[in-house]
Amino acid sequence: MAMKRLLLLLKPFGVSPQPSHTHPQVLDFLNNRHKVHRDSINFCQEILRKKPVEWKAVLRDNLTQRINDVDLVVTIGGDGTLLQASHLVDDKIPILGVNSDPTRIDEVEQFSGEFDATRSTGHLCSATVENFEQVLDSILEGRVAPSELTRMRISVNGLHLSTYALNDVLVAHPCPASLSRFSFRITKEDQPCSPQVNCRSSGLRISTAAGSTAAMHSAGGFPMSISSRDLQYMVREPISPAAVSDFMHGLIKHDEKMNATWTCRKGVIYIDGSHINYTIQDGDIIEISSKAPSLKVFLPHRLLQLAKM
Repeated sequence: MAMKRLLLLLKPFGVSPQPSHTHPQVLDFLNNRHKVHRDSINFCQEILRKKPVEWKAVLRDNLTQRINDVDLVVTIGGDGTLLQASHLVDDKIPILGVNSDPTRIDEVEQFSGEFDATRSTGHLCSATVENFEQVLDSILEGRVAPSELTRMRISVNGLHLSTYALNDVLVAHPCPASLSRFSFRITKEDQPCSPQVNCRSSGLRISTAAGSTAAMHSAGGFPMSISSRDLQYMVREPISPAAVSDFMHGLIKHDEKMNATWTCRKGVIYIDGSHINYTIQDGDIIEISSKAPSLKVFLPHRLLQLAKM
């Protein structure tokens, strides 16, 4: 299918820091990040003006409705902007992520003793200003195809939530210092694949393959092949009998689901970070599976190579 209609979804421009409250080196760094991001947007728009396509640009915070009537979404920012786009598209519209402000290793090393000079990771972004036109041409000419990434479907008391998770889901008490109480079981075709696990902990995290290198990996989980359809779960900081310790971390196979019962007065389901969340209460039953529409993304070459290994 020829791609003629494009939507540019833009990361907002940051608010410039106040010089009186910021160290001069940090101020220069933040101002430079602001400039690099703006320059990247301008560069990508100049490239698009030369192509036989129709396009419009929208700040991601100004877009709340589902995206329709376009052939391709181009996100300019980082993984956060791509994640936001993923919540607004179905399984037909592909996404191309452009990392507008990639981390510079030499800069991180230079300022390692002063402050964290990390910029944007852009794990799922296949383009920067260095190769944007080349990647875009390969897409417009049909020389590359998007990959299909697994997303999570979440339901509460039998009702499906309207948002699918691309990275991860965190179920926890709204106060991070409070104890979370819940139980869960893995099932397949309504038959148990695990015992019921009763937990007192700081919450429950479930990730897709795409999200397994983020918070899940930082917490001690393992990276998964980007093409995997399985989900990975981990009980956060459990207070539990040793008898069920083997089930505090594991996989939910693509044909399985997790059924969890929340047993605290308050709770929250956080989807792909903190911006999208749903409140839950004592007795609510949460079902999580990979039975969600996949997301089409043009992945960076390095992730495609790892998927083949």
